[in-house]
Amino acid sequence: MLFISTVWAQSLSDLKNLKVDNLSDAQIEQLIKRAESNGLTSSQIEAMAREQGLSPIEANKLRERILGLERDAGFSGAPNSTATTGRSWTGGQAVDPFDSLRTADPYYDLTPFQKKIFGYKLFHSRGLDFNPSLNIPTPPNYVIGAGDQLLIDIYGASQQSFDLTVSPEGRVLLPSVGPVQLGGSTIEAATARLKTQFGKIYSGLMGSNPNTFLQLRLGNIRSIKVSMVGELSKPGTYTLPSFATVFNGLYAAGGPNENGAFRNVQVYRGSRLVATVDIYEFLAKGEQSSNITLQDNDVVIVPPVVSRVEISGPVRREGFFEVKPGENLQDLYIYTGGFLPNAFTGRLTVRRIENNAKKVIDVPQANYGEFHPLDGDEILIGEAMDRYTNRVQISGAVFRPGEYALEEGGLTVKELLEKADGLKQDAFSQRVTLYRTSGDLTLAAESLDLEAILNGTQQDVALKNEDLLFVPSRYDIQEEFYVKISGEINFPGNYPFASQMTVGDLILRSGGLLQSATNSSVEIARRVRDASSGKVAEIITFDILPDLELSEKEKNLPLMPFDHVFIRRSPGFEREQLVSVVGEVIYPGDFAISSADERISDLIKRAGGVNRFAYPKGANLVRRTVYHKNLSDEELKEMIMKDVRSKLNPEKNRKGNEAETLLFERLDEKITEIEDLRLMEERKTSEKSRMDFFARDSLFLDSAVNAARYKEEDLVGIDLEAILANPGGPEDLLLQEGDVIQIPKQLQTVRMVGEVLLPTTSRYVKNQGLRSYISRAGGFSEKARKTKTYVIYANGDARRTHSFLGVKFFPKLEPGAEIVVPAKPDRQRITPAAWLGIASSLATIAILVQTMVNNSNNGN
Repeated sequence: MLFISTVWAQSLSDLKNLKVDNLSDAQIEQLIKRAESNGLTSSQIEAMAREQGLSPIEANKLRERILGLERDAGFSGAPNSTATTGRSWTGGQAVDPFDSLRTADPYYDLTPFQKKIFGYKLFHSRGLDFNPSLNIPTPPNYVIGAGDQLLIDIYGASQQSFDLTVSPEGRVLLPSVGPVQLGGSTIEAATARLKTQFGKIYSGLMGSNPNTFLQLRLGNIRSIKVSMVGELSKPGTYTLPSFATVFNGLYAAGGPNENGAFRNVQVYRGSRLVATVDIYEFLAKGEQSSNITLQDNDVVIVPPVVSRVEISGPVRREGFFEVKPGENLQDLYIYTGGFLPNAFTGRLTVRRIENNAKKVIDVPQANYGEFHPLDGDEILIGEAMDRYTNRVQISGAVFRPGEYALEEGGLTVKELLEKADGLKQDAFSQRVTLYRTSGDLTLAAESLDLEAILNGTQQDVALKNEDLLFVPSRYDIQEEFYVKISGEINFPGNYPFASQMTVGDLILRSGGLLQSATNSSVEIARRVRDASSGKVAEIITFDILPDLELSEKEKNLPLMPFDHVFIRRSPGFEREQLVSVVGEVIYPGDFAISSADERISDLIKRAGGVNRFAYPKGANLVRRTVYHKNLSDEELKEMIMKDVRSKLNPEKNRKGNEAETLLFERLDEKITEIEDLRLMEERKTSEKSRMDFFARDSLFLDSAVNAARYKEEDLVGIDLEAILANPGGPEDLLLQEGDVIQIPKQLQTVRMVGEVLLPTTSRYVKNQGLRSYISRAGGFSEKARKTKTYVIYANGDARRTHSFLGVKFFPKLEPGAEIVVPAKPDRQRITPAAWLGIASSLATIAILVQTMVNNSNNGN
């Protein structure tokens, strides 16, 4: 305790002598908080300790203790988190994250070494109270002392009660009798003495046939002072109730410390040893006959431990155990609680320090009762081997896969199948694999014809230890069969294949034909197995009856696995394509395209034409864009499997039969496996793939360009006045599905944005030039790039400023236009040092030129 107090008295500048094993979790917490108060994070404590000279071993222990404590306390370790602040805030109040640890661990204040000492936790448990019970009958062997309250009851022929207190001299004053010496007597002896004294007054108390009786009871008991000395956590003199025992005194003194003996607690009374208490006997057997009642001025001494050993391995209770002289391993294992089921009990290893060196001693089980451990011994218990001596296994398409015992009389493949309740219907019995473990622990495989073994045409095979019989399913060795239907069908997609399935069956399964479908020219694309023929697919075309009746031709043409059925669109049938007109027309809304050559003018005419508030020059067209990403083969395969699974899902579709249920479970298992693998791969490569992609495609660095690349709609500028004046002309565009024609109201303003002093919107004035509108916005700013000024018109068109022979020609303005003044690009100014470098380079060039000229003249 003195050492621990010294540790916490020192500052963080003295960590080189730190002993981590001697620090409790509470002290590690104090260290973390001390570092935080000095502006350090917990991760910097180890670095500081290393700089001050702490050994690498102790530094690693310190790091592990801090990380473990913070992990248990729920620290996130992120900047500005509770790992650096040490507090979190809830409802405006600070919450200590270590509170949960203190609550969960009743021995939070003990060091790891203290927790391992057997018996140490007994006197540090929060739920254990060794205070003596005062609500008990008066014990006959209780020794009366000064200050005790004695209650004397006389009853029978005579009745009287007395309440007396024992004087410091040990006497009580009896009425009509005088002083009687009771101090130092037991309750039983004092009762006899009082009976003799009161017999002088009450004759009925004496004789062989008394008619008066006497009872002595204790009232308020006295307090005693006991000295607790030796190797205790809190030695000193303690005031205890006179009923207190040795355990009560030990608990008050905090129990033996790390160096204290638990098996040799001595009680001295009047300089004479009256009892020796073995705490282990109480912990292991509940024996406390030596736990005597203390008396005033008793001295309890806890001497240093003489012999202590450490036991580790698969035992019920690991740790440090005190050993008495003459005890052997069997005596010691009473306190460990015995071996665990996975312990190797045939032999144990003892590490011992002898003649200034370490040695190892092997102790066989037969010598456990003869081997006597010595102080400092480390007793190591090994674990049983992780292997089986009589196990065989069977897996795959059997009803009860798992482990089975290899009996002494032997077990064959056929008998193992009988134990597993036989083969499932989907078992592939023509070839199974028997995996065996060779003598050198290598794996060997043997192929068996299980069908021949079962029907007796082939000899049965005897199994050996650790054999594994794998019976594959037919579905494990073949691709999942499906058929596909697409085209004019209600629910196109992939469906499970069934034998003797026809096109009509598949049409019914997929929800029937659409109104746009034709029952003639149904086409089947079938895989070709003979690649040498040069054919990619076999195409089969035939007709089906309009009411889906089963024809003879259809009956004779069942579908094959992986067939793809195409239902064609009926000639002349077209699905409606919608376009929209919004704004200032008589009938705004959605319209269906009536013909492939319908144009904008035709649509405006069908909408009743523009109304009197319309501004045709501001009309524009919003048209869809197309962006398509091809799926990889793996993604396509996964999508098909998900599609088939979705069609088999009993929660969304009809309840399937047993075959469909098994197929659904297989697909679900495979898809889950694919998704798990993909998720793991994405976590590993997401960051690298993203950086590589950006490195290859720098266009992603410009968010504006990126947004333009992937936008789903474009704004197309149109001249609606020209379209209405000349229907069918070059300005009159053909309509496409999803087109939206927007016709605004009459516009009367012009907007100025960009590098102007006051970006604003101004009233449109006919025939007024661009500079006039710029003046209304306060003029150009210093950063304005005047020559690149451009105008965006209400219909979406744009025009820029252009120059000819130094004269600038600005675009003409119209109502609803927007003037955009871009900024000059940022240019890096040349620093004085750069100017000096340029001047120096020019001077050097000039000198070189002069030298060359002089050399040329001299040569002439």
